[in-house]
Amino acid sequence: MKRAVVNELNAPKARRKFWGLLRPRPCLVPTWRAWLVLLSGIILLAIVALRGVYPFLALTKPLSGGVLVIEGWVDDDSLLVAVTEFQRNHYEKLYVTGGPLDFGSFLSEYRSYAERGAASLVKMGLQTNEVQAVPAPFARQDRTYTAAAALRDWLRERRLTPTKIHLLSDGPHARRSRLLYRKAFGKEIEVGVTAIPSRHYDPGHWWRSSAGVRNVVDEAVAYVYAIFFFRTHGE
Repeated sequence: MKRAVVNELNAPKARRKFWGLLRPRPCLVPTWRAWLVLLSGIILLAIVALRGVYPFLALTKPLSGGVLVIEGWVDDDSLLVAVTEFQRNHYEKLYVTGGPLDFGSFLSEYRSYAERGAASLVKMGLQTNEVQAVPAPFARQDRTYTAAAALRDWLRERRLTPTKIHLLSDGPHARRSRLLYRKAFGKEIEVGVTAIPSRHYDPGHWWRSSAGVRNVVDEAVAYVYAIFFFRTHGE
């Protein structure tokens, strides 16, 4: 012990840094094998994330009965899925949600995605008494929640109280849509969801196309925001 103290006191000044407050110590550093293992682990995690993020976001947990809801901004193929779903199962009504058109409103007789979507569904074979458009007001952000809240208020004003809502949504938008609809309607109404695969890219290899990357990455970021940062007006 005394020898160690003497050696420390006699250590060269060059090795004692910051007026003797710090001194060097030997430490372990990774070898090339360790770096190889670390790199392999990172690659493996990236592969798992690439293959797992789309199925996670594109949630499908359907409900039978109740009312069917589709977001009016989806493409025509998705609207055809809504027609088939409505005709195949027993729903009280098909509601179409959505805010004002982002473009083309001056060339269209419809002012909202909800109205345009509902008119398209009628053209596709549904009866006018089976489809109801519920337009949402303009919103700079949280448009999905705004549409859900507009539907909730519309139903309450007419004293309509469905016990189940089956939501049809676009691919990776489905999990976030279900989350926000549940926030809008509360625990007393059960919300199911079906993710409609996009025809613009292969869901199993979404990272191979720019459309897939934009869609999935945007929805992943938006879902994280909805989980950790989104708050309703009452919270």
